[in-house]
Amino acid sequence: MAIQTWFITGSSRGFGRSLAVAALEAGDRVVATARKPEQLADLAERFGDRVLPVALDVTDAAAAAAALDAARDRFGRIDVIVNNAGYANVAPVETAPEDDFRRQFETNFWGVYNVSKAALPLLKAQGGGIVVQFSSIGGRVGGSPGLGSYQAAKFAIDGFTRVLAAETAPFGIRYLVVEPSGFATDWAGASMDVQDVPPEYRETVGAFHDRARAGLAAGDPDRGAGILVRVVKRDHLPTHLPLGTNAARMALDHAQRQLAEAGAWQAVSASADFGEDYPVELPADAA
Repeated sequence: MAIQTWFITGSSRGFGRSLAVAALEAGDRVVATARKPEQLADLAERFGDRVLPVALDVTDAAAAAAALDAARDRFGRIDVIVNNAGYANVAPVETAPEDDFRRQFETNFWGVYNVSKAALPLLKAQGGGIVVQFSSIGGRVGGSPGLGSYQAAKFAIDGFTRVLAAETAPFGIRYLVVEPSGFATDWAGASMDVQDVPPEYRETVGAFHDRARAGLAAGDPDRGAGILVRVVKRDHLPTHLPLGTNAARMALDHAQRQLAEAGAWQAVSASADFGEDYPVELPADAA
């Protein structure tokens, strides 16, 4: 199997670190990026010249382009680009400081935008490649109290990636949106700040935060990374890949609810068009 070159954002810890190690252990080459590249020194010591540590703040578009250029100059091409960098803070939308809400979105969405956009000329020139976008199962089903900025960004990543896939289909560029449920990383630990939660939001935002802090995540990031290394070597990729038992269950439950609701309201939806029956009965207003 051909050796692949990976470009991974947020490689210093968590899923990004596990993925960098899994790719290197599979014999691939990795451009490992982090805000503090000294945190990647152990990878270079262990894997030698198959790993290139690069400093990158994904919110800096020029830095993203420079990091990709450095990757190309070192290895000649990039086969797999992974937009993994991201974090979440917890607060109700009503009381969350706007600057914090915006900072999260800058990393979680605009960071993905910056790297993806900068990668397109390179991927087009080399005749293709794979872009792996880390979302979350919350980016599919939503509704996690306290994660307004984070989940809004994950929904935006999904929509953005669907457009990219349509626009770049003739260029051989493929996309995979990864949707993990809870994994044993520090996502809900040192990486997460909790703003003041007013008493009236204790049952929703406060309860979510308590569950997240309990550290009961079932997902093993090393296993998840190993799965992704195997998946991207396939000829045909899924468009979306829930990772974890809870992610799979939530995705299926959400799809079933969507199908049921769309079917129940189908006649009402159609009645908005010229030439269709109008008015039509609304579905029963059951509790």
